[in-house]
Amino acid sequence: MKKVLSLFLVALLAVTMLAGCGETTPPAAENTPAASNPAVEVPPADNGNDKLVVGFAQIGQESGWRDAETNDIMWYAAQNIDTIELHFADAQQKQENQINAIKAFIDMGVDVIGLPPVVSTGWDAIFAEANEAGIPIILVDRNIEGWEDMEGVTFIGSDVILEGQNAAEEIATLLGGSGNIVELQGTVGSSAANDRYKGFHDRIEEKYPDIKVLDSQSGDFTRAGGKQVMESFLKTYPGQIDAIYAHNDDMVLGAIEAIKEAGLRPGEDIKTVSCDGVRAIFEAMIAGEANVTVECSPLLAAQFFQAAQDLKDGKSLPKFIQADEDVYRRETAEADLPNRKY
Repeated sequence: MKKVLSLFLVALLAVTMLAGCGETTPPAAENTPAASNPAVEVPPADNGNDKLVVGFAQIGQESGWRDAETNDIMWYAAQNIDTIELHFADAQQKQENQINAIKAFIDMGVDVIGLPPVVSTGWDAIFAEANEAGIPIILVDRNIEGWEDMEGVTFIGSDVILEGQNAAEEIATLLGGSGNIVELQGTVGSSAANDRYKGFHDRIEEKYPDIKVLDSQSGDFTRAGGKQVMESFLKTYPGQIDAIYAHNDDMVLGAIEAIKEAGLRPGEDIKTVSCDGVRAIFEAMIAGEANVTVECSPLLAAQFFQAAQDLKDGKSLPKFIQADEDVYRRETAEADLPNRKY
């Protein structure tokens, strides 16, 4: 617990320092809640603090996308330091660290707790403890099993199953409806990996019987993991792989390194489709080494803090607040890159 609390202090210091150079990360898009969803409503908090007091338990630093989300949260808090008090913890990819952070936030009596959960199960007890303390929880970019029926829980993020479906359509277009692919999965048990897998495989099975998934393994959402798994795929299926589907850009960027080291041309000999939309993948597309990225924006801070303030004020929220996102291809990457914010 001392370690977690020390992380809070470091993060709070970082937020204060960012107030002097806050233009490093631009603000997120406007909130576009789906008003038809069931509402989350809690009584106004009374912790004796006029500021919005938020505890945010980040997964860690597994990718550039995750760093962009962290920067956006800190940037927004720094720009609104007169009205927001942010307590931040880095869980270093461990669920137990996130749970310990949530316990600390409950003890502090924060107004709202936010987190992208490391995995999708094992949260019932700690979420019940937060609910008993009257502290609502906002899931950010990842959800958990049964969240729709949990009292005091809402979700801000993407339709990740749709991302998988979009990736399947892009793969099918690149391959002309037939070919062999390999899949780089994200962290085992995470909602992002589960849903990107489901959306992709359901669509391929439904519409594209001539596309075969040769293999599917986890690269844990990291560039190093993507490279390692791709090296194994290239040895196991020499000359057989037509395309890669990766659950995030970082893994496909690692795979690109492996493909080049094997003497092949990424983006040509082996097509690529990945998710997230980080700057590095646009640079890879411009270089001709990647083909498509399905956007999943990490810039959710404005939506997150507005939702948290609404909960503090006793207002109701939709259960699901969706981010606006798109699909980007090699053909427009050079024109798109200057507009990217992460």
